[in-house]
Amino acid sequence: MTDLRYWIGFNIVRGIGPVRLRALLDYFGDIERAWRAPSAELHRAGLDRRSLENLLAVRAELDLDREVEKITAAGAQALTWEDPAYPRLLREIPAPPPVFYVKGALTEEDAWAIAIVGTRRASAYGREVTRHLTHTLARSGITIVSGLARGIDAEAHKTALEAGGRTIAVLGCGVDRVYPPEHRKLAEEIVASGALVSDYPLGTEPEGRNFPPRNRIISGLSLGVLITEAGKGSGALITADFAAEQGRDVFAVPGSVLMRGSAGTNALIQEGAHVVLSAADILEELNLTMVAEQVEARQVLPADETEAALLSHLSSEPVHVDEIQQQVNLPISQVTSTLALMELKGLVRQVGGMKYIVAREPGVEYVVD
Repeated sequence: MTDLRYWIGFNIVRGIGPVRLRALLDYFGDIERAWRAPSAELHRAGLDRRSLENLLAVRAELDLDREVEKITAAGAQALTWEDPAYPRLLREIPAPPPVFYVKGALTEEDAWAIAIVGTRRASAYGREVTRHLTHTLARSGITIVSGLARGIDAEAHKTALEAGGRTIAVLGCGVDRVYPPEHRKLAEEIVASGALVSDYPLGTEPEGRNFPPRNRIISGLSLGVLITEAGKGSGALITADFAAEQGRDVFAVPGSVLMRGSAGTNALIQEGAHVVLSAADILEELNLTMVAEQVEARQVLPADETEAALLSHLSSEPVHVDEIQQQVNLPISQVTSTLALMELKGLVRQVGGMKYIVAREPGVEYVVD
């Protein structure tokens, strides 16, 4: 897109968000004309004094080509309102972000997404129920969206990956930053089987004020939001509020009335959130049971001894195709072609870098018929 740099430029200007940018586009009809317009014309287009001053200051100093290069160097991409790859669900929310940064990859399957969020101070109960629900949803072909925070968010991301599913982490900073820092390895794994995303420009630090607004992106990318454990003051409740405003379903797991960490989820249920006792409650409410059935239908028996041999050397831990070939002692062409067919059948999953994992429920043993 030849005018991507102008979108990025406006995204960097503090005070020009979706509403003001839309007004500028309506007035000038073209984002390059809006970027290059003289101050008097920008004022007539409706920019207030502070936003205009910010724009003029950034425009005088910013090297737009250099900003585009930074995105490429970070292994990321920037999607705009005009990009066909811009997430459909996010496009539907009020005032969607004009620029959306992605590190990793978004797929069409990510339209079947559920957000799972909760307290950073997760209890053993909160972690266990998050693992249980996330695993079933991920194994049912549902992409898991969360915020990479400590506690429930991290548990949801990790479990989705362990289940061989896809997951998306929405950051309150640039996609070239990771917060909290101890989740750097987790972030790398997410990039391999999903994406880190943000509407904040590259280089944006994880300031506290960035996190409440980013929650609208978490809910915006999802068909519904599940809160598994949250106290009264949890930021997860902000995500629930955004979901309700966006017309998305809100789900909550009940907890003990004696546990402070469940006060928020119990209150959500009192206010009308869907009670969740199993993943089936979510799948049925959102009419996603067919996704689960299609995944189950792909859990078929290996067609021959080659497939069975490959499966015996695969688990939830990614294994490179070269290592698999050495273990089964078969020609590499036979190994790669068989793996490709098995991926189509839903027996295995490629998770990036020619590494494969098995795609099956724990405890299921495959035998040759």
